[in-house]
Amino acid sequence: MSFAEIFFGFLIALAAGALIGIEREQSMAVDRKTSLGGIRTFPLIALAGALSALLSHTLGFWPVLGSLLVIGAFLTVSYYQEWEKERTRGVTTEVAALITFLLGALALMPNLPLETKPRYLLIIASAGVVMALLSFKQPLHQAVARVSDDDIYATAKFVIITLVILPLLPDRAMGPLEVLNPFDIWLMVVLIAGVSFTGYIAARLIGERQGIAVTGLLGGLVSSMAATISLATHARRAPAATTLAAVAIIVASGTMFARILAIVGIVDPSLAEELFIPLGTMTATGYAYALILYWYAGASRAEAAPISHRNPFELRAALQFGLLYTAVIFAAKAAATYFGDRGLYVLSLLAGTTDVDAISLSVAAFHRGGLSASTAATAITLAAFTNTFVKAGIAAWIGGWGLTRRVGGGFFAVLGAGALALLLLRGMATP
Repeated sequence: MSFAEIFFGFLIALAAGALIGIEREQSMAVDRKTSLGGIRTFPLIALAGALSALLSHTLGFWPVLGSLLVIGAFLTVSYYQEWEKERTRGVTTEVAALITFLLGALALMPNLPLETKPRYLLIIASAGVVMALLSFKQPLHQAVARVSDDDIYATAKFVIITLVILPLLPDRAMGPLEVLNPFDIWLMVVLIAGVSFTGYIAARLIGERQGIAVTGLLGGLVSSMAATISLATHARRAPAATTLAAVAIIVASGTMFARILAIVGIVDPSLAEELFIPLGTMTATGYAYALILYWYAGASRAEAAPISHRNPFELRAALQFGLLYTAVIFAAKAAATYFGDRGLYVLSLLAGTTDVDAISLSVAAFHRGGLSASTAATAITLAAFTNTFVKAGIAAWIGGWGLTRRVGGGFFAVLGAGALALLLLRGMATP
């Protein structure tokens, strides 16, 4: 190693130790408790790791091992002394100190399969993560306190279907029309479950009561249909909250369009570019109308309705979506094969009445197989239209005339803007 590499290695090690030490120093000041060390101790621990790693260039691994044993002995004694004073004390600080030593050693460790710059980036990023985990002690504990047993079980199931079941499935087309690929079908199940599960986790972390915009955003990310039913029911029971319920429903529907765009973008970025005009227009129109409705509500604004989001990931729900996706992708292939684009459009209108994800992913798969971008974008947009009509009907049936008038105006604007954008898209595709 050159002198410059050694010099910058020591600087990186000291910087990593300083990041962690600053947090420990601040934590001691806030909690008014003594601890292993702070802004001085942790940079020294990192420096010890760097020095031992430098010596290992000529003396082998023994300097690192010996220094690690000495640091471990110090940590053990310190922990025992603190434990005598406070029997409930954890080992977080000691573990952070051990990581600090290893990060310092990593800065100058020889024979690693990492170049200098990526190694420095890894060290600073790791120190930042440690600092964040130490700093977010209370928020993390509060977030975990909100987690139920069902959430833990659902997370375990998600890991199983993603890391255990998915790799075992055959990755080849089979069945009639050779459109059914077990691996691709289950991959779409994982994708939809992952997106919904992410929204659910965000809702759980934020809480059931939040601002009206956040209510709609999270509702649309988890399930805009479920959010519409919940909010419409609340509006019927509490007429004073009708305006806010309408705002949240429109925001949730706008988020649904953005969700479709994101999901399609993951599996087919080129199709997402084609969809950006119609779905982006509907998203922006929905948000703008919701903002105007909220602004003109004025004094009639009521407190945002709490939505108890149900965990969207269960094995039964995953299997149901897998079966639905299988049926939709087969029907879409048959419709496109025997009836052309019009058959695909009719199927999209029908599929959108129940679920827009399955038809969107199916059409994206066909686009990757050669379906024109204009036809694919039109089919997905039509499914979004139908799904919006269904939500409008649900809001009218459950929420009454007041909610119907407010939601209907917003959906009329959204669908009108989407139709114009779709016509523009079709016009651009016509030679």
